[in-house]
Amino acid sequence: MNVLWIFAHPEPRSLGGSLRDEGVRTLREQGADVRESDLYAMKWNPVVDSDDFGAAAGSDRLIVGSTSKNAFKSGELSADIRAEHEKLAWADTVIVQFPLWWYGMPAILKGWFDRVFVKGFAYGVQRPDGRTARYGEGTLAGKRAMVVLTAGAPEATIGPRGVNGEITEILFPLQHGTLWYAGMSVLPPLTICGADRVSPEEYDAAAEALRERLRTLSTQDPIPFRHQNGGDYDDNLVLRDEFAPGRGDLGVHLGV
Repeated sequence: MNVLWIFAHPEPRSLGGSLRDEGVRTLREQGADVRESDLYAMKWNPVVDSDDFGAAAGSDRLIVGSTSKNAFKSGELSADIRAEHEKLAWADTVIVQFPLWWYGMPAILKGWFDRVFVKGFAYGVQRPDGRTARYGEGTLAGKRAMVVLTAGAPEATIGPRGVNGEITEILFPLQHGTLWYAGMSVLPPLTICGADRVSPEEYDAAAEALRERLRTLSTQDPIPFRHQNGGDYDDNLVLRDEFAPGRGDLGVHLGV
């Protein structure tokens, strides 16, 4: 396997940093090739602006979508974005690791997606029949992705009735609205809870859980999200009445 490990934590000596090191070591012991994007170590710029697009930005009002597509097609994207595109093109599996901050990703990781997942590369891709290739189709189709998450909350609080909400719903914008949207098959996430008070024994268990997930990266069943163009949605991209009737929760977008 060719694995790209995207890591977004400011402290390499953190629980997250230790798990990243353990994960990369495990993959290499299995014979995988691993490249890393350690965003804080790279001092990644998370802010989209006209400098990303070179001459394609011009002097007119900046329209990010169309300008980014023009820059992508003409090869005028900034060098740091092009380098991440090369890593993604090389990888068949992507690990996205971060601590859960305020129900989402650290800003540096959100900015990585903002700048790297440009139009023409990760979205705005057309099929031969004119339909938009997204939600299971697109440039990144055929690749796998898995989220590795550390959270300070106790495990019970991010369960189905926990005060913090269910973890798959918290991760829905990333897993469904970003990774699956761009075509990637998304594996169930690995969540390590109580991250700021993990005992040595709990760390050993977390590291073993990560190793086990990495051993089966190529064989795990992905989350069964529905394909946009698979017939489950009508022409307005609304789920057809015969699927999950009477429901309106996020789970209706699972094809099980």
